[in-house]
Amino acid sequence: MQYSTSVRIDAPAETVWAVLTDVVQWPEWNSTVTRAEMGGVLSVGNRVRMKQKRMPRLTWLVTEVAPGDSFSWTTRSPGVTTVAEHKVKAESDGTTVTEAILRQTGPLSGVVGVLFGERTRRYMDVEAAGLKRRCEEGEDARPERD
Repeated sequence: MQYSTSVRIDAPAETVWAVLTDVVQWPEWNSTVTRAEMGGVLSVGNRVRMKQKRMPRLTWLVTEVAPGDSFSWTTRSPGVTTVAEHKVKAESDGTTVTEAILRQTGPLSGVVGVLFGERTRRYMDVEAAGLKRRCEEGEDARPERD
């Protein structure tokens, strides 16, 4: 399964990057995330433990960080490995964020794509909308319920 979604945000890239990379706070603005844990700041080699509604708890390993620009992470579940990326691009009148599942591999990747693909795509869209709301409206912005 591959999927990508983009959102334009009326906020400086620095603000968007700060909100996006503070993954422990994701449950405050992303209604699909019920819990996120990470020691320290988002950096290569760091692990992020995340629980999303109606999904198994996953541990994401941060594999790449280009400060202010992008980060990638990987998670492994029995039979499937998923690689995802978040990109922040400063524009003259705001910021564009692109989130993508770059690839899923492994003997069960096809099954996982069928079972969880639609939900994963919907959750990524909810995440993008929540990020937009949080960055444009500030900390008082509450997530829409999924």
